Amino acid sequence: MTGREGTDQQQWREGIGRLERFFILTAAECPYAMGKKAVYHQAAFSRLNDETMALFLEHGYRRNGNCMYNMRCPDCSLCVPIRLRTGRLQPNRNQRRVWKKNQDVEVEIAPLTMSQENLTLLQRFLFTRFPEGQSSAESYYGGFFITSTSRCFEVRYRVEGRLLGVAIVDAAPLWLNAIYFFFDPDQGWRSPGTLNILTLHHICTAQKIPLLYLGYWIDGHAGMGYKNVFRPHELLINGVWQEKV
Repeated sequence: MTGREGTDQQQWREGIGRLERFFILTAAECPYAMGKKAVYHQAAFSRLNDETMALFLEHGYRRNGNCMYNMRCPDCSLCVPIRLRTGRLQPNRNQRRVWKKNQDVEVEIAPLTMSQENLTLLQRFLFTRFPEGQSSAESYYGGFFITSTSRCFEVRYRVEGRLLGVAIVDAAPLWLNAIYFFFDPDQGWRSPGTLNILTLHHICTAQKIPLLYLGYWIDGHAGMGYKNVFRPHELLINGVWQEKV
């Protein structure tokens, strides 16, 4: 163990480790349709400061509403936290093409808003992507997006005033955490997921935010493959962030 890793582990034990008693294990169906039982290690908090959130993110935790969680599935370890380190990204040819063909897209940064416009777009997105699902746009906002735990805002993408997509993002001076992104299913030709990550990285660069957390990546999962092609990226493997070029 290096000196840096030792310091990180000490901060974890002193900072987050003392909160362990608040966590519970909850079983549910795999949210990524991997056909196995999922187990969440989670706890709800009314408020966490930026440093504590940074420790959670550093150790692979995600936010769902006011809950912080990670996956502790007994028979599966496919969910791998992924992040980008600002200034290291080298966009490939396709990513540069996506950026160029979306120059007509306007970007707005605004407070998290449960507006009818957002709800309508999210409902269309959910119906198209998950037609068998029972969750509504309202339940996503109320249970997943809205939080008092951390500072949260949204990035809106528009074309000639029409809403193209919305990214839900937590942020602090040292990190930006991508919570969710939904978009107009009819505009898939724009590669909006790729555009969103490029835009969030641009925001991090402009604001000198060093880390952009992209959630989980699952090898072979069709809906997550686009994350893996942002290089170099870092994966949290066996408790250590490893760069993949």
